Amino acid sequence: MSIPAPGSAWPPPHMAAVYREMRRDAMWYAGDPDRLAALADRRETGVEARHGRRRFGRQQPADYPRKRERRLHVPLPGDIATKSANLLFADMPTITAPTEATNMFLGDALDTMHLHELLLGAAEQAAAVSGIFLRLTWDRDIVPDRPIPTTVQPDNAIPEWSFGILRGVTFWRELDGGDTQTTYRHLERHEPGRIEHALYEGTPDNLGRAVPLTEHTDTASLIGSLGPDGVSVETGIPMLTAVYVPNMTPNRLHRGSPYGRSDYSAPIHDQFAALDDVWTSWMRDIRLARARLVVPDGYLTSMGPGQGAAWDDDREVYSGLNMPPTDNGGLTLAQFGIRVDEHQRTAEALTRKAVESAGYSAQSFGLEGGGQAITATEVDARDEDSTVTTKKKAGYWRSRLPDFLLAYQLLAAAQFGAKVVPERPAVEFRLDAAESEQSKATTLELYARAGAVSTATKVKYRSPDMLDEDVDAEVAAILAETGAGAPDPGDTYPL
Repeated sequence: MSIPAPGSAWPPPHMAAVYREMRRDAMWYAGDPDRLAALADRRETGVEARHGRRRFGRQQPADYPRKRERRLHVPLPGDIATKSANLLFADMPTITAPTEATNMFLGDALDTMHLHELLLGAAEQAAAVSGIFLRLTWDRDIVPDRPIPTTVQPDNAIPEWSFGILRGVTFWRELDGGDTQTTYRHLERHEPGRIEHALYEGTPDNLGRAVPLTEHTDTASLIGSLGPDGVSVETGIPMLTAVYVPNMTPNRLHRGSPYGRSDYSAPIHDQFAALDDVWTSWMRDIRLARARLVVPDGYLTSMGPGQGAAWDDDREVYSGLNMPPTDNGGLTLAQFGIRVDEHQRTAEALTRKAVESAGYSAQSFGLEGGGQAITATEVDARDEDSTVTTKKKAGYWRSRLPDFLLAYQLLAAAQFGAKVVPERPAVEFRLDAAESEQSKATTLELYARAGAVSTATKVKYRSPDMLDEDVDAEVAAILAETGAGAPDPGDTYPL
């Protein structure tokens, strides 16, 4: 398969449904009320739409005074995606190659390529839109001595699969400079050993005609790095310079597809919308509960002909008024109650249901505990769902990230002459990094009672980051203090 032919429908028909679902999830992740209003206008065609109601930006009858409804959004979708990334990559996974020389190269490369922050951003976006592409490219004018790792959103990619294995992918982006009728698109196809570029001038729903890369400033700079044909470049490596990492599998809407699924695909969009409704209602109660005074006409000060009248709530003296006497001088206080408890319990119930449907524990979002002291075992039990979900996601990254790092080494050697023997590294996640000290101590005590753990293993378990020589020194100190390392008297003074 190659780059789509000129004049093709856009987006490609076989990708239209997938893109639509990804962009719906992306709208909730972004949390932009205007985009959510546009989504609601397109999707809500049921009873609410027939009665002129929209969840975001309600439509008023034509003869009704125009007043913008104050809608509020709770950024729970973004919080779920951020929590997913934090649980997975708060601590950088351990990356080790079979040989020390490659380990040293990778250690330097991981710092220069800022891999940790790249992975944090990639994992967050993957949680929201079902997966992420990791891509390798290079630009010697920007970074002269190494490849550049980047991420690409899955709704800007046309992948090609074979038995669930990525065999090629075409990334695309819309460029500035067009108008409502003209759209420029840059297509970048990655296949083993080769990257091809193309520029198209079309319309919002059609790819249009192919034009030279020099027709747009964003692609003209590519010319110097391309081969003799002016559209492609040989990577010099047999591997694909892109990797797809699914968020979770399987995809429930497209069974059998290699695509992952979003954390929101339970689906929990209705819970998000209901939570926004509750929050908006709660704030409306607060707004309506502001104290208001209903005063007689005589208390109002005329602002002049045609200017109406005003009430001065700081005025202290009034002249006698021709009105029936009342206990409060004709003033009526209007102040409504605020349904705090009802709104809070409803919002917490919706939040709990949404995060649990996404695969996380309510404890991870501060919805359990109530401030009372709990044991480390209870903490672990309440976080069990989050732990299981994180371990599942780590499995996808553990199998794909080594391929990406191997391709990085190969590309660095082929394009930049790096002195490295490329090797596929092992990636291990430290998902127990958040385990409490009390929980660790309890675990070690149980192992020690059973006689199933050595002192060196205890020290390593307590301090995973400690170097081997430091572990040995710590073990020697412990044995010396406890006397466990003293020689058996029978060995020194034989009978």
